[in-house]
Amino acid sequence: MATSGDVKYLLFDVESIADGDAIARTRYPGESISPEHAIRRFRQELVMASGRDFIPHTYQIPITIVVAKVRKDFSLIDIASLDEPHFRPHVMTERFWRGWDHYKSPTLVTFNGRGFDLPLLELSAYRYGLSIKDWYGSSESSYKQPRSRYNIQSHLDLHEWLTNFGSTWFRGGLNLAAHYLSKPGKMDVQGDMVQELYESKRLQEISDYCRCDVLDTYFVFLRCQLCIGRINRDEERDLVSKAKAWIEEKSSEHPVYNRYLEQWSDWIDPFEAAEPLEGPRE
Repeated sequence: MATSGDVKYLLFDVESIADGDAIARTRYPGESISPEHAIRRFRQELVMASGRDFIPHTYQIPITIVVAKVRKDFSLIDIASLDEPHFRPHVMTERFWRGWDHYKSPTLVTFNGRGFDLPLLELSAYRYGLSIKDWYGSSESSYKQPRSRYNIQSHLDLHEWLTNFGSTWFRGGLNLAAHYLSKPGKMDVQGDMVQELYESKRLQEISDYCRCDVLDTYFVFLRCQLCIGRINRDEERDLVSKAKAWIEEKSSEHPVYNRYLEQWSDWIDPFEAAEPLEGPRE
């Protein structure tokens, strides 16, 4: 078990569902419609307005939070799905924030968590009456507060890092970033399937999907550390190899890891490839 001093980074991902009751009560008061009907209606309105049916985080509830603990040397310690198999939103939210406190405010690492995962967990703390005073850091200067967009010691959003803090957009998302590293990326489940899986009471599948996203995030995190210059290609290769061995070891506990390994490929270093990579063709 990791001690509070071992954990330097907490990589995490959140899957969530629409709060149909809140949608019905606040958007369609007095109409006596069911939560399910409210969700469908709201999605239709969103499509009409923007072409997308993604419900804002303010109307969502976390249903899975998966966290990877990582050491200062970037080696993987463990991955946990909080409050599995019960998946109680208030319990997993409390465990997430208490865990961050317990491990002495490690750097949070996400892929596009600035725009969704963290705001959802902050709002969940509000909803469930949890104090997260150290995260808000209101006694600090604004640029030192953990929530400051440019404070990457508190939260490293890999999407923001890849796009120079939103100067561009990383089209393709985590799936593409993982693909560049020959890692599985999206497999059987996509993010837009989570609501349907929840309604079908397939919560374990949601958690398994989230676990694999966290694994992809970890390998993207390692490559970003290489680009920054904190590790080199040999060190990255060694860390990836050790992580793969960890996944193999844990596959009996979490069968989804077998599926992840089936889709696994080793990244080929172009500087060591037997044949030179082809350049652009005329």
